[in-house]
Amino acid sequence: MYRLPKNLPPNLIVFDGECVLCSGFYRFMLKHDHAQRFAFATAQSPIGQQLYHALGLPMQDFETNLVITNGTIYQRLDAFAAALRALGGIWHLPALLRILPLWLKDFAYHRIARNRYRIFGRYSTCMLPTQAHRTRFIKGGF
Repeated sequence: MYRLPKNLPPNLIVFDGECVLCSGFYRFMLKHDHAQRFAFATAQSPIGQQLYHALGLPMQDFETNLVITNGTIYQRLDAFAAALRALGGIWHLPALLRILPLWLKDFAYHRIARNRYRIFGRYSTCMLPTQAHRTRFIKGGF
């Protein structure tokens, strides 16, 4: 099992900063994470690259966001569900996606992930946070 670097916060979302859909997930979490429990990093950042490499994930075509809650790493649809579960409240309901069978979750997730640039678009450069949101990014996270 991969051990997280000691300098990482216990709750972190690593997302593809060029993907419109993934960046939308970041903006959604930023808006609804009122307790500010999550920190953020882009997959293109040094820390994002380190995590993807250590987990044996592609380092150019980021097929999954990573969500770390309380030191546990989640990928694919489980990452989305873990983030929503951490928000609590009404967001706990869509987090029930985690109980779907693995084969169904992976099939649905990969269908969207493989076509996300074609369906949702792609930014020409990596998304940079506004000055007001930079404090939510970890050092080396964008």
